[in-house]
Amino acid sequence: MHALLDRINKPEDVKRLNVQELDRLAAEIRRLIIDTVARNGGHLAPNLGTVELTLALYSVFSFPQDKLVWDVGHQSYTHKILTGRRERFATLRRQGGITGFPNRFESPYDAFGVGHASTSISAALGMAIARDVRGLHNQVIAVIGDGALTGGESFEALNHAGDLGTKLIVILNDNEMSIDANVGAMSEYLSRIRIAPQYNRAKRDMGNLLMSIPHIGGKVYKTASHLKDGVRSVLVPGSLFEEMGFHYIGPIDGHNIGLLEEVLSRARDMTGPVLIHIHTVKGKGYLPAEQAPEKFHGVGCFDAQTGKPVKKAACAPSYTAVFSQALIELAKKDPDILAITAAMPSGTGLKAFGKAYPNRFFDVGIAEEHAMTLAAGMAAAGMHPVIALYSTFAQRAYDQMIHDVCLQNLPVTICLDRAGLVGEDGPTHHGVFDLSYLRQMPNMHVLVPKDEEELRHMLATAIAIDGPAAIRYPRGAGRGVTLTDDFRTLPIGKAEVLHEEGEVALLAVGTMVEKAEKAAELLHEQGVEAAVVNMRFVKPLDEALILRYAAEKKLLVTLEENALAGGFGASVLECLADHGAAVPVLRFGIPDRFIEQGTRQELLSLCGLQEGAIAAAILRKLGREPVSQQDAAGGQMEQPEQ
Repeated sequence: MHALLDRINKPEDVKRLNVQELDRLAAEIRRLIIDTVARNGGHLAPNLGTVELTLALYSVFSFPQDKLVWDVGHQSYTHKILTGRRERFATLRRQGGITGFPNRFESPYDAFGVGHASTSISAALGMAIARDVRGLHNQVIAVIGDGALTGGESFEALNHAGDLGTKLIVILNDNEMSIDANVGAMSEYLSRIRIAPQYNRAKRDMGNLLMSIPHIGGKVYKTASHLKDGVRSVLVPGSLFEEMGFHYIGPIDGHNIGLLEEVLSRARDMTGPVLIHIHTVKGKGYLPAEQAPEKFHGVGCFDAQTGKPVKKAACAPSYTAVFSQALIELAKKDPDILAITAAMPSGTGLKAFGKAYPNRFFDVGIAEEHAMTLAAGMAAAGMHPVIALYSTFAQRAYDQMIHDVCLQNLPVTICLDRAGLVGEDGPTHHGVFDLSYLRQMPNMHVLVPKDEEELRHMLATAIAIDGPAAIRYPRGAGRGVTLTDDFRTLPIGKAEVLHEEGEVALLAVGTMVEKAEKAAELLHEQGVEAAVVNMRFVKPLDEALILRYAAEKKLLVTLEENALAGGFGASVLECLADHGAAVPVLRFGIPDRFIEQGTRQELLSLCGLQEGAIAAAILRKLGREPVSQQDAAGGQMEQPEQ
């Protein structure tokens, strides 16, 4: 099926191919990536853009002795295919299969685990320093995209690398900037000259000659250097990187394997840090992705022939869509509402807000720390910013939340999308720590909706709070409840009792409210009645309700799609301990380990968060055996542990 690809069993096999064969291999790899992502979902457009670059890297360098660090990692599929994982590529992003990002536990060729942006240069520099200290001579290469270069950490690393002057190769994969053909050709020509050994030797010899002139040599050399810098800034892009201490090469065509091999070979032999600027086409070789790279950045299953998504049965609107529409409606009534995101206008639903209120929407790029302090500044000036981030990426702004928002008690509303287990993107993207770190912060209010209708009201409530508030909600479709046209503010710190009677109280937040309701139904079939409570507020906590139930119930059960360490369940235990209340407590949540990839339902089962497993565990805690012992599939009672 893949004449050349089937012969590539190890990276060394790539070195045996000529440029024409590598071009054919690139086409075969693209076909494999397209077909696999069409079935499994994944990051299509960015991976199609780095096929030639990856082949050139493996043609020139010797991995894993040399170290290759990808930024974010959603452009590493070709790298995985070339490093002994071709046969398993069909398992991409599936439970037990290969991950969608580099993973040090998966292969020795994955030098560094990634999933969040702007980390590659820092990690690669760390490896280069370790190499130097140990007296080794291997190459270290970091590949970073122009989007990830908007993150402040990347510039911190560039600054340090330039200052140290150690050997490091940084490849800037620019897939957004359009370069005119003539300018591009001239740029490639200048790049060839600047990396040629004779050019560098001539520049060094000329410097030595000028400095040897008695009395005036230093002044002449300084003048010549200024002239050189001025000419370079006009003719050669990248003077910023040169000023930071890097040899700059580019921009060059990132799909020309022969040129890439030549440039990489020259860069390999240079001393000091080198930055190679390549231009690629996101979605290269697949017309639907080339025409809509944003749409095909991360995709679900689709028809590989047409590019159209596989149709799903009609379902409820997503939490993201409901949040988006609610914010637009609230902003219509309140001109002080501003919206901020960090390179995720579509993913967070704020793209629609930006169209409705272009002067009140701000996308800061991959810069969550800046976004949070920017929001704090807006709030300090009398506005009410709403900042929408994925839960996993909000972790990067932890200090700014504490120091800039909470310490000053500023009215910033933080909306955390993709909270909880997100599925196939795996542990780098699960948003399972936010309840734990948010509830530590003084002045912070933490709200968790049980459904998409409650999300609307929580957004209105959070905006009405004169201080910091965070709302966390899951990825995907809501529960399909009826959406009202109005907004109401919820009583702060008050839970919603859905069912009062029972010897057990199920205290749940967010997605686990539905699981609690279903678990209560299973318990009812076993002769056990359970109260069900939508706690709504993780902070402030409804302590009065908890203490009342502690006095009335035989067992309190907490349920959350968050890490058990420091999460909602921990807050209930703290409440009981602080008030000297003694009652058995059973906690359900994410265990103290990183959860692998898989469908969300598979991962909920893995964590014991399906209603059957919940009901069975409660019965065991009560010392009772289920009347019927069935498999947990479909929400039925789980077989009790022996």
